[in-house]
Amino acid sequence: MTHAEIRTQIQAAMRAAFPQAEERVAQFYAMQQYQLGWRDTQLAPADVDPGKLLRPYLTLLACRAAGGDPHQALPLAAGIQLIHDFSLIHDDIEDNSDLRRGRPTVWKLWGLAQGINTGDGMFTVAHLALHRMSDAGVPAEVALEIIRRFDQTILTICEGQFLDLSYEGNLAISEADYLAMISRKTAALIAAAAGLGAIVGGATAATAQALFAYGQNLGLAFQVQDDVLGIWGDPEVTGKPFAADLYQRKLSLPVIHALQATGTEGALAQRYTQASINDEDVRVMLDILDQTGARGYTAGVAEHYHRQALAALDAANGEPATIGQIRAITQQLLGRQF
Repeated sequence: MTHAEIRTQIQAAMRAAFPQAEERVAQFYAMQQYQLGWRDTQLAPADVDPGKLLRPYLTLLACRAAGGDPHQALPLAAGIQLIHDFSLIHDDIEDNSDLRRGRPTVWKLWGLAQGINTGDGMFTVAHLALHRMSDAGVPAEVALEIIRRFDQTILTICEGQFLDLSYEGNLAISEADYLAMISRKTAALIAAAAGLGAIVGGATAATAQALFAYGQNLGLAFQVQDDVLGIWGDPEVTGKPFAADLYQRKLSLPVIHALQATGTEGALAQRYTQASINDEDVRVMLDILDQTGARGYTAGVAEHYHRQALAALDAANGEPATIGQIRAITQQLLGRQF
């Protein structure tokens, strides 16, 4: 089966989780489907690129690597992607973001209150997706364990968002603080995608744990590489403005590294605390990052977690061909440009 066919199956499983809507509430679900790329700003049917669908794809591969039938993992894969998009809806509100994947965010189109409610709805639809596991032949005790771990993962993601919000404007946070935040906010769901997929596939405890560890390390590598792209990524490739994270004054890993080298009274810190910044400020900030070796350091951290992910994958002892597919995906993500 091709990657395109797998993506189609994942999205079909996501669509199946949505209830039939009475006309009075049809817009409620249509706004959720806008977030997923299935509708345009007028809520007419659309087919917008949904992104990589990395997490649900890993879920299906992990299931197969454990010797299971990936079709049984489709409800979980759907739930994983839906909970990811739920978190993005609320994240956009909390970050006051106008755009997501090149389109206006849900709350910018329909208001703050409806944005919150749309996210809440998708949170619930994600759970409805998981409840379809029994229809796919997943034993009840396994489905219950998946749902319990799924909810634990969502709580962990919320912890990560709490830390992210708490760190805003705090130039004294350490690299350890930052890694603790992204391990929850980003890596936890990728870990769940791989580890829970393995459990659906009937993995041994050792194989499931190895795939959880694989996903956790992959998630860390993924986010740290995003930190590189957020500053030095090519706008023609990323679709984001050059040095976007600096204009937004995000405390990403390269900035934290440079702040630790230059101090909270230095030129970089001053520009992170002044009322506004301009192009010249960003040029100075880029020079400071260059002088402190922030880009190379951050790339090295991403490579470290990438190696850790591959080591965990080697320990998974799964079906060789599928482990090879997961390895190929992992290799592609190191040094990615978008």
